[in-house]
Amino acid sequence: MTLAAGIDVGTGAVKAVIFRVEDGNEEWLAKTTLRIRQRDPMQLAREAFDLVLEEAGVKEEDLDYVATTGEGEAIPFHTGHFYSMTSHARGARFLNPDTVAIMDCGALHGRAMITDERGKVTNYKMTSQCASGSGQFLENIARYLGIAQDEIGALSMQADDPEEVSSICAVLAETDVINMVSRGITAPNILKGIHLSMAGRLARLLKSIGVKDDLVMMTGGLGLDEGLCEAVREKLASMRGVEAEVVNHPESIYAGAIGAALWGAFRYGKLTSQGQMLKAS
Repeated sequence: MTLAAGIDVGTGAVKAVIFRVEDGNEEWLAKTTLRIRQRDPMQLAREAFDLVLEEAGVKEEDLDYVATTGEGEAIPFHTGHFYSMTSHARGARFLNPDTVAIMDCGALHGRAMITDERGKVTNYKMTSQCASGSGQFLENIARYLGIAQDEIGALSMQADDPEEVSSICAVLAETDVINMVSRGITAPNILKGIHLSMAGRLARLLKSIGVKDDLVMMTGGLGLDEGLCEAVREKLASMRGVEAEVVNHPESIYAGAIGAALWGAFRYGKLTSQGQMLKAS
Protein backbone atom coordinates (compact mmCIF):
# COMPACT_ATOMS: atom_id res chain seq x y z
CA MET A 1 0.00 0.00 0.00
CA THR A 2 1.32 3.43 -1.00
CA LEU A 3 0.18 6.84 0.23
CA ALA A 4 1.06 9.66 -2.16
CA ALA A 5 0.28 13.36 -2.30
CA GLY A 6 0.18 15.49 -5.44
CA ILE A 7 0.58 19.27 -5.42
CA ASP A 8 -0.01 21.30 -8.57
CA VAL A 9 1.17 24.91 -8.34
CA GLY A 10 -0.44 26.83 -11.17
CA THR A 11 -0.54 30.52 -12.03
CA GLY A 12 -3.98 31.06 -10.54
CA ALA A 13 -4.36 28.34 -7.91
CA VAL A 14 -2.65 25.62 -5.90
CA LYS A 15 -4.29 22.20 -5.97
CA ALA A 16 -3.43 19.33 -3.62
CA VAL A 17 -4.65 15.73 -3.37
CA ILE A 18 -3.81 12.52 -1.49
CA PHE A 19 -4.22 9.01 -2.93
CA ARG A 20 -3.94 5.52 -1.52
CA VAL A 21 -2.74 3.01 -4.11
CA GLU A 22 -2.91 -0.72 -3.36
CA ASP A 23 -2.99 -3.73 -5.69
CA GLY A 24 -3.84 -1.53 -8.65
CA ASN A 25 -6.69 0.27 -6.85
CA GLU A 26 -6.38 4.06 -6.74
CA GLU A 27 -8.40 5.60 -3.91
CA TRP A 28 -8.78 9.37 -3.72
CA LEU A 29 -8.64 10.38 -0.05
CA ALA A 30 -8.53 14.20 0.00
CA LYS A 31 -8.44 17.31 -2.18
CA THR A 32 -8.28 21.09 -1.84
CA THR A 33 -7.85 24.17 -4.04
CA LEU A 34 -6.50 27.54 -2.87
CA ARG A 35 -6.60 30.58 -5.15
CA ILE A 36 -3.28 32.42 -5.21
CA ARG A 37 -4.60 36.00 -5.46
CA GLN A 38 -1.16 37.67 -5.07
CA ARG A 39 -0.22 35.40 -2.16
CA ASP A 40 2.99 33.38 -1.90
CA PRO A 41 2.46 30.10 -3.83
CA MET A 42 4.98 28.25 -1.67
CA GLN A 43 3.15 29.23 1.50
CA LEU A 44 -0.16 28.24 -0.08
CA ALA A 45 1.33 24.89 -1.08
CA ARG A 46 2.14 24.22 2.57
CA GLU A 47 -1.37 25.28 3.62
CA ALA A 48 -2.98 23.10 0.95
CA PHE A 49 -0.77 20.17 1.96
CA ASP A 50 -1.75 20.52 5.61
CA LEU A 51 -5.44 20.69 4.67
CA VAL A 52 -5.38 17.45 2.67
CA LEU A 53 -3.39 15.70 5.39
CA GLU A 54 -6.11 16.66 7.87
CA GLU A 55 -8.91 15.63 5.52
CA ALA A 56 -7.29 12.27 4.78
CA GLY A 57 -6.62 11.67 8.48
CA VAL A 58 -2.93 10.96 7.95
CA LYS A 59 0.33 12.50 9.13
CA GLU A 60 3.05 13.87 6.90
CA GLU A 61 5.39 11.06 7.96
CA ASP A 62 2.77 8.51 6.85
CA LEU A 63 3.19 9.56 3.22
CA ASP A 64 5.49 7.56 0.99
CA TYR A 65 5.79 10.18 -1.74
CA VAL A 66 5.00 13.88 -2.15
CA ALA A 67 4.91 14.72 -5.85
CA THR A 68 4.80 18.21 -7.32
CA THR A 69 3.98 19.53 -10.77
CA GLY A 70 3.50 22.88 -12.46
CA GLU A 71 5.60 25.50 -10.65
CA GLY A 72 5.94 23.33 -7.56
CA GLU A 73 9.50 22.12 -7.98
CA ALA A 74 10.75 24.61 -5.36
CA ILE A 75 8.46 23.24 -2.62
CA PRO A 76 10.94 22.23 0.10
CA PHE A 77 9.07 19.14 1.36
CA HIS A 78 8.52 17.44 -1.99
CA THR A 79 9.98 14.04 -2.87
CA GLY A 80 9.94 14.37 -6.66
CA HIS A 81 8.68 16.59 -9.45
CA PHE A 82 6.78 15.63 -12.62
CA TYR A 83 6.39 17.60 -15.82
CA SER A 84 3.00 19.27 -16.08
CA MET A 85 1.95 17.67 -19.36
CA THR A 86 2.71 14.18 -18.05
CA SER A 87 0.73 14.89 -14.89
CA HIS A 88 -2.30 16.32 -16.68
CA ALA A 89 -2.40 13.41 -19.08
CA ARG A 90 -2.31 10.87 -16.24
CA GLY A 91 -4.89 12.80 -14.24
CA ALA A 92 -7.24 13.15 -17.20
CA ARG A 93 -7.11 9.42 -17.84
CA PHE A 94 -7.91 8.78 -14.18
CA LEU A 95 -11.00 11.01 -14.47
CA ASN A 96 -12.04 9.34 -17.73
CA PRO A 97 -10.12 6.23 -18.87
CA ASP A 98 -11.29 6.76 -22.47
CA THR A 99 -9.38 10.05 -22.71
CA VAL A 100 -7.07 10.31 -25.73
CA ALA A 101 -6.49 14.06 -25.95
CA ILE A 102 -6.29 16.69 -23.23
CA MET A 103 -7.06 20.40 -23.52
CA ASP A 104 -5.50 22.05 -20.46
CA CYS A 105 -6.84 25.59 -20.09
CA GLY A 106 -5.03 27.50 -17.38
CA ALA A 107 -4.78 31.06 -16.15
CA LEU A 108 -2.11 32.04 -18.69
CA HIS A 109 -2.22 29.54 -21.53
CA GLY A 110 -4.00 26.74 -23.34
CA ARG A 111 -2.18 23.49 -24.04
CA ALA A 112 -3.36 20.61 -26.22
CA MET A 113 -1.90 17.12 -25.76
CA ILE A 114 -2.55 13.75 -27.38
CA THR A 115 -1.61 10.38 -25.91
CA ASP A 116 -1.03 6.87 -27.16
CA GLU A 117 -2.76 3.75 -25.84
CA ARG A 118 -0.39 3.68 -22.84
CA GLY A 119 -1.21 7.27 -21.88
CA LYS A 120 2.16 8.62 -23.02
CA VAL A 121 2.06 12.15 -24.46
CA THR A 122 3.06 11.86 -28.11
CA ASN A 123 2.39 15.40 -29.34
CA TYR A 124 1.44 18.78 -27.92
CA LYS A 125 0.97 22.43 -28.84
CA MET A 126 0.50 25.55 -26.72
CA THR A 127 -1.10 28.91 -27.30
CA SER A 128 1.25 31.84 -27.76
CA GLN A 129 2.28 34.06 -24.87
CA CYS A 130 -0.60 36.43 -25.60
CA ALA A 131 -3.13 36.11 -22.77
CA SER A 132 -6.32 36.24 -24.84
CA GLY A 133 -6.63 32.46 -24.84
CA SER A 134 -6.38 32.20 -21.09
CA GLY A 135 -8.38 32.12 -17.90
CA GLN A 136 -6.84 35.39 -16.72
CA PHE A 137 -8.12 37.18 -19.80
CA LEU A 138 -11.62 35.78 -19.31
CA GLU A 139 -11.55 36.72 -15.63
CA ASN A 140 -10.58 40.30 -16.52
CA ILE A 141 -13.49 40.57 -18.96
CA ALA A 142 -15.94 39.18 -16.40
CA ARG A 143 -14.70 41.69 -13.83
CA TYR A 144 -15.24 44.52 -16.31
CA LEU A 145 -18.78 43.25 -16.98
CA GLY A 146 -19.49 42.90 -13.24
CA ILE A 147 -20.00 39.13 -13.50
CA ALA A 148 -18.81 36.49 -11.02
CA GLN A 149 -16.42 33.96 -12.50
CA ASP A 150 -18.68 30.99 -11.79
CA GLU A 151 -21.51 32.68 -13.74
CA ILE A 152 -19.55 32.97 -17.00
CA GLY A 153 -20.36 29.55 -18.47
CA ALA A 154 -24.11 29.64 -17.81
CA LEU A 155 -24.47 33.19 -19.15
CA SER A 156 -22.49 32.34 -22.28
CA MET A 157 -24.87 29.49 -23.07
CA GLN A 158 -27.81 31.93 -22.98
CA ALA A 159 -26.45 33.90 -25.94
CA ASP A 160 -28.67 34.37 -28.97
CA ASP A 161 -26.45 36.56 -31.17
CA PRO A 162 -22.79 36.27 -30.12
CA GLU A 163 -20.16 38.62 -31.51
CA GLU A 164 -16.59 37.34 -31.60
CA VAL A 165 -13.74 39.64 -30.65
CA SER A 166 -11.67 40.63 -33.66
CA SER A 167 -8.20 40.32 -32.17
CA ILE A 168 -6.17 37.63 -30.44
CA CYS A 169 -4.30 40.34 -28.56
CA ALA A 170 -5.64 40.58 -25.01
CA VAL A 171 -5.35 44.38 -24.87
CA LEU A 172 -7.12 44.91 -28.21
CA ALA A 173 -9.72 42.28 -27.36
CA GLU A 174 -10.59 44.14 -24.16
CA THR A 175 -11.02 47.27 -26.27
CA ASP A 176 -13.43 45.28 -28.46
CA VAL A 177 -15.43 44.37 -25.37
CA ILE A 178 -15.63 48.01 -24.25
CA ASN A 179 -16.97 48.92 -27.70
CA MET A 180 -19.51 46.09 -27.53
CA VAL A 181 -20.82 47.34 -24.20
CA SER A 182 -21.16 50.84 -25.60
CA ARG A 183 -23.17 49.41 -28.51
CA GLY A 184 -25.54 47.65 -26.13
CA ILE A 185 -24.38 44.06 -26.79
CA THR A 186 -25.65 41.88 -23.94
CA ALA A 187 -23.29 40.17 -21.51
CA PRO A 188 -24.27 36.64 -22.69
CA ASN A 189 -23.52 37.56 -26.30
CA ILE A 190 -20.21 39.17 -25.34
CA LEU A 191 -19.16 36.16 -23.28
CA LYS A 192 -20.20 33.66 -25.96
CA GLY A 193 -18.31 35.70 -28.54
CA ILE A 194 -15.18 35.58 -26.36
CA HIS A 195 -15.64 31.87 -25.79
CA LEU A 196 -15.89 31.30 -29.54
CA SER A 197 -12.77 33.38 -30.15
CA MET A 198 -10.86 31.41 -27.50
CA ALA A 199 -12.28 28.11 -28.71
CA GLY A 200 -11.15 28.81 -32.26
CA ARG A 201 -7.55 28.94 -31.07
CA LEU A 202 -7.95 25.85 -28.87
CA ALA A 203 -9.64 23.84 -31.62
CA ARG A 204 -6.83 24.66 -34.05
CA LEU A 205 -4.33 23.42 -31.45
CA LEU A 206 -6.23 20.16 -31.10
CA LYS A 207 -6.42 19.61 -34.84
CA SER A 208 -2.73 20.44 -35.28
CA ILE A 209 -1.70 17.61 -32.92
CA GLY A 210 -3.79 15.04 -34.78
CA VAL A 211 -7.12 14.93 -32.94
CA LYS A 212 -9.80 13.35 -35.15
CA ASP A 213 -12.54 11.21 -33.61
CA ASP A 214 -10.98 11.09 -30.15
CA LEU A 215 -12.28 11.84 -26.67
CA VAL A 216 -10.94 15.22 -25.53
CA MET A 217 -10.88 15.94 -21.80
CA MET A 218 -10.93 19.60 -20.73
CA THR A 219 -8.71 20.16 -17.67
CA GLY A 220 -7.30 23.09 -15.73
CA GLY A 221 -8.97 26.15 -14.27
CA LEU A 222 -11.34 26.54 -17.23
CA GLY A 223 -12.15 22.85 -17.40
CA LEU A 224 -15.55 23.44 -15.81
CA ASP A 225 -16.49 26.45 -17.93
CA GLU A 226 -19.41 24.85 -19.77
CA GLY A 227 -19.66 27.82 -22.12
CA LEU A 228 -16.06 27.36 -23.26
CA CYS A 229 -16.48 23.58 -23.57
CA GLU A 230 -19.54 24.07 -25.76
CA ALA A 231 -17.69 26.63 -27.89
CA VAL A 232 -14.81 24.17 -28.41
CA ARG A 233 -17.34 21.54 -29.49
CA GLU A 234 -18.83 23.97 -32.01
CA LYS A 235 -15.45 24.95 -33.44
CA LEU A 236 -14.26 21.35 -33.75
CA ALA A 237 -17.55 20.31 -35.39
CA SER A 238 -16.95 22.91 -38.10
CA MET A 239 -13.54 21.43 -38.97
CA ARG A 240 -13.31 18.93 -41.79
CA GLY A 241 -12.14 15.50 -40.67
CA VAL A 242 -12.62 16.15 -36.96
CA GLU A 243 -15.40 14.38 -35.04
CA ALA A 244 -13.98 14.62 -31.54
CA GLU A 245 -16.06 14.37 -28.38
CA VAL A 246 -15.26 17.13 -25.87
CA VAL A 247 -15.98 16.37 -22.21
CA ASN A 248 -15.05 17.64 -18.78
CA HIS A 249 -15.36 16.30 -15.24
CA PRO A 250 -16.47 17.89 -11.95
CA GLU A 251 -12.88 17.50 -10.75
CA SER A 252 -11.16 18.65 -13.96
CA ILE A 253 -9.20 21.32 -12.09
CA TYR A 254 -7.40 18.58 -10.13
CA ALA A 255 -6.04 16.69 -13.15
CA GLY A 256 -2.46 17.89 -12.67
CA ALA A 257 -2.39 17.14 -8.94
CA ILE A 258 -4.01 13.73 -9.48
CA GLY A 259 -1.48 12.81 -12.13
CA ALA A 260 1.43 13.92 -9.94
CA ALA A 261 0.19 11.81 -7.02
CA LEU A 262 -0.34 8.72 -9.16
CA TRP A 263 3.03 9.07 -10.89
CA GLY A 264 4.58 9.55 -7.45
CA ALA A 265 3.01 6.32 -6.20
CA PHE A 266 4.22 4.53 -9.33
CA ARG A 267 7.77 5.84 -8.92
CA TYR A 268 7.78 4.89 -5.24
CA GLY A 269 6.73 1.36 -6.16
CA LYS A 270 9.54 1.12 -8.70
CA LEU A 271 12.12 2.39 -6.23
CA THR A 272 11.04 0.10 -3.41
CA SER A 273 11.03 -2.90 -5.76
CA GLN A 274 14.67 -2.07 -6.45
CA GLY A 275 15.43 -1.99 -2.74
CA GLN A 276 15.62 1.81 -2.48
CA MET A 277 13.45 2.91 0.46
CA LEU A 278 12.10 6.41 -0.04
CA LYS A 279 10.14 8.43 2.49
CA ALA A 280 8.82 11.97 2.07
CA SER A 281 10.71 14.37 4.30
